[in-house]
Amino acid sequence: MNRHQLAASVTAAAVLAVGMPFSAEASSNYELRKKVIQMTGIMNITGEEGPVTRGEYAQMLLNASSYRQAALQTEFTAVFPDVPAGSLYSFAVRTASENGWMSGYLGGQFKPDQQITLQEAIRGILALLGYTDQDFTGNQLEGRWARYNYLELGENIGKEPLEVLNQSDCVNLFYNLLCAETTAGRDYCTVLGYELSDDGQVNPLTIADNELKGPKVVKKNDTLDDYVPFKISEATFYLDGRMSTLERVKQAKADGFVIIYYNVSTKTIWVYSMDTESQLEGSNMVAVKGEISGIFYSSTNVMTPSMVMLEEYGETEFKLRDSDVQFAFSIYGDMGVGDKVILICEKTGGTDGVESYTVTDYIEY
Repeated sequence: MNRHQLAASVTAAAVLAVGMPFSAEASSNYELRKKVIQMTGIMNITGEEGPVTRGEYAQMLLNASSYRQAALQTEFTAVFPDVPAGSLYSFAVRTASENGWMSGYLGGQFKPDQQITLQEAIRGILALLGYTDQDFTGNQLEGRWARYNYLELGENIGKEPLEVLNQSDCVNLFYNLLCAETTAGRDYCTVLGYELSDDGQVNPLTIADNELKGPKVVKKNDTLDDYVPFKISEATFYLDGRMSTLERVKQAKADGFVIIYYNVSTKTIWVYSMDTESQLEGSNMVAVKGEISGIFYSSTNVMTPSMVMLEEYGETEFKLRDSDVQFAFSIYGDMGVGDKVILICEKTGGTDGVESYTVTDYIEY
């Protein structure tokens, strides 16, 4: 069994959590929160300060609900004229509207590109927990705000109702949702098949547990059905960190191969494509392959490798931050210069336009 499954990456993230240069830096467990939200597939995190639109938020609500498995098996129809059938968020917006998670504006517009406010976001979160208009007498907005605070859904957010949310706010908001109780007295995370630890936090090992298999290499001419023990037609797909479809996965595989992880109980497949131009725009997870040309150590810790380089990528640095990955490339591990490897990485753009890669997992080939 591969020792370097995502479970190890998630656990390592909790141990190595560091302060971040944004409003969530006060939270000592923000890195763990982010890993949990990424692993559940609730949102695609491309930059903590990035604004979140109403369309994106509708998609997050869908991804955090029991409706997410139906998203790719339902015919898309338009509910609002500014969210036509077949658009990126059409199913999410329709589901959010029909279930009372979000509402449109006078004139029949949804305004999917407008940034979401905390006040609007609270309505959706409370709706997922089972609250309806009937639960709030008098001033509905004040009632929801009071319930939001009572349930501690605003932990590590610190914004007023009319302030707009960024991605780090949504990481905290949805993590707090997972830890909250529904109106039926059930931990919300159990709706998605997860559970809380004794300290009341989401247990990442229930996300990346023994049911999460991978990484597996699926080559260009391989059939995806041969790699998972459930029907592909019933699966939910995430390609490079974003909700996707089987057809897009097949297109990515046509470039050569893809890396997959899958969870049996949720019938979810996470797919990572090669770092090519065919990647989804805005994706921040990629797979790269090559021959290790160098393993480098920091001047302050000569026993723990800090980055590797690949022959095919020249001077590009692949940073090693998770402890299990660092061990694999250390003098005690099984990877060395000259070995061929596939690296699963988080890719971000630097301020100077140079892309940065952080290794979260690897496969020797």
